[in-house]
Amino acid sequence: MDYKEIKKMTAGKLREEIAAKFPDVDGVTSMKKEQLVEVLAEKLGIDTHAHAAVDIDKTAIKQKIKALKKERDEALAAHDKARLHEIRHAIHKQKHILRRAVKKADEAAAHASKS
Repeated sequence: MDYKEIKKMTAGKLREEIAAKFPDVDGVTSMKKEQLVEVLAEKLGIDTHAHAAVDIDKTAIKQKIKALKKERDEALAAHDKARLHEIRHAIHKQKHILRRAVKKADEAAAHASKS
């Protein structure tokens, strides 16, 4: 079991898993999902630091790209080459941030699975 699998589990499944494997843990029924994930990862010896550092808000970046594309279309219709260049550069930057974060997440997951 790796960190990704634990993250995907529901809170109910996490509670069952912890109760079955680690009966010494108290207060499982009152814990929220994030706490349950941390406890189970800690008990199984899975590193959570690499995964937490990579998490970004992908939806926010994608929404920003979508807004920039609308601006790009407006600048294209207005024949504003300078603004068009700025917007295209901004879109490229956002896509680069997104790709870089996904790459780091993949590397962190590969590193965690080797351990």
